[in-house]
Amino acid sequence: MIEDIKKDAKARMGKSVEALGHEFAKIRTGRAHPSLLDHIMVSYYGSDVPVNQVANVSAEDARTLAVTPWEQNMVAVVDKAIRNSDLGLNPSVAGNVIRVPLPPLTEERRRDMIRIVRQEAEGARVAVRNIRRDAIHGMKDLAKDKMISEDEERRAEDMVQTLTDEHVKKVDQLLEEKEKDLMAI
Repeated sequence: MIEDIKKDAKARMGKSVEALGHEFAKIRTGRAHPSLLDHIMVSYYGSDVPVNQVANVSAEDARTLAVTPWEQNMVAVVDKAIRNSDLGLNPSVAGNVIRVPLPPLTEERRRDMIRIVRQEAEGARVAVRNIRRDAIHGMKDLAKDKMISEDEERRAEDMVQTLTDEHVKKVDQLLEEKEKDLMAI
């Protein structure tokens, strides 16, 4: 029972850290990266799908993304979706290829993004701590029902705390890497 609670907590904490990594991938740095457009949805035959399922997205150079839709009629739809996204990008269409130039980041914009990144990281830390709280609550319930001893409960809580510390450390490492990435010119 203790193992089940620990495995569940570890899996959920891992998912929180992974989700933070995905959120960080959406926040752009000065470089063009195909994952920048992953969250943009396009209407494709009546259903919304990510851009990367209707087009090939590649980095043409350090500041330009090339989006090549697989169907000619999707060029205008993909172009409109990129323009309407929250990324503030201004794509240009050249035949079947949509080129998305990334403007250089200003110092002020970099600071704003660092603030956003720190908020995301704090949200991930809170999520990890909430998972710890749930796990410890589960241990206390087991002890209250006399299914485990107080010593086992204390050891299990220490293990959950160790897991929490590891995952918070991973969050901090991701944050540090992203901040360095954002401040690099």
